[in-house]
Amino acid sequence: MDNLTHSLVGLLLGELANRALPAHPDPHKARTRRRVLLATGALASNFPDLDLVLTPLLAPPLGYLLHHRGHTHTLLYALPQIALLLGLLWLLWPGARRLMRDDRPARRAVLATAAVGMVLHLSLDFLNVYGVHPFHPLDSRWLYGDMVFIIEPVFWTALGIALALLVPNRVLRWLFAALILAAPVAFTYLGFLQWGSLAGLLMVAGVVAVMARRGGSAGLVTAIVACLGFIAVQGVAGHLAREQIRSALAQLEPGSRILDMPLSAFPSNPLCWSFAAITDSGGAGSYAVRIGALSLAPGVSDVAACPARFGGEPGAVGPEGTLSWKYKEDGSLAGLRALQRDNCHFDGWLRFARVPSLIDGKATDIRFSAPGVDNFSTLPYAEMADRPCPAPVPQWERPRQDLLD
Repeated sequence: MDNLTHSLVGLLLGELANRALPAHPDPHKARTRRRVLLATGALASNFPDLDLVLTPLLAPPLGYLLHHRGHTHTLLYALPQIALLLGLLWLLWPGARRLMRDDRPARRAVLATAAVGMVLHLSLDFLNVYGVHPFHPLDSRWLYGDMVFIIEPVFWTALGIALALLVPNRVLRWLFAALILAAPVAFTYLGFLQWGSLAGLLMVAGVVAVMARRGGSAGLVTAIVACLGFIAVQGVAGHLAREQIRSALAQLEPGSRILDMPLSAFPSNPLCWSFAAITDSGGAGSYAVRIGALSLAPGVSDVAACPARFGGEPGAVGPEGTLSWKYKEDGSLAGLRALQRDNCHFDGWLRFARVPSLIDGKATDIRFSAPGVDNFSTLPYAEMADRPCPAPVPQWERPRQDLLD
């Protein structure tokens, strides 16, 4: 997920941790405890993204592809990150040092907040199509939730409003709330959201605000329920989308075997989905990559009406405007395997690529852009063939090992 979402989740975690502790009789120490817990939650929820400093270890694009969401995004390496975070708080913040030294319940709360913040970061990153491999080195497979877009305004709105209304200063409180609400309005104007999505977001903001006026933790709890409910809805909608895609592929390519169906959600929109389908020919020595878009409720939002910023222009729209096929690329299994064997740069790239597109000596994972358009994953493998092999290459399991076996 984006770092604003991670930060909001961390701040909410810190606020809840502070409220779970008994009220402190000393107002100054109470303020320090709250600030330390808020800072711990926000930092822990962003710490795993420090792996960006490792990206120069490999030439682009492999450095970013293989080291971001890499070792720091695993449960094993969360442990030294927790130790590093607590060590920095101890060394650089005298108030935090006194709090952790003298207040045992607060010390435990800080430790728990740091640990839960790290786990929440991995959990949120799992939700989208990019993926994580949290159980490395025991299991180095990429795991994909395929449920939530990587930038999700529902999280911004629900969590942001709940936290903004806790700001003591009235001017800052309403300024932060206005900035939070301005984001989905701007996204709608720019074509990233439908008007129905904006209406839903404003409704979420209103419900959270009403509950926050009741006092206590009602606003925070409502925000959490809204986020969890949205994730549940996305999970059910994603399952329905896969069933429709599977049925359409059975008619389009009878006898082929579906290897994977990556789904990319549209922001704040359970009805619209972008998808890819990777199939093999059932023994004919070829594979196919297809890209499309889908609407689960064409009567409400035809697939052609799904935001063009993510779905692109409709291709061959199926019955009743439910499904749009946008692109198909056929490939040779023997050629793919030979390229993986003979080109070490391409072999490293395959440790990340889930939807490979090979055009004119370039390899691109087309989860992240239109076919034929370069994105951050594009590897010019042909011109890199004579260069020294990349090292060190993390040993993540190749998402398309099913095409290589």
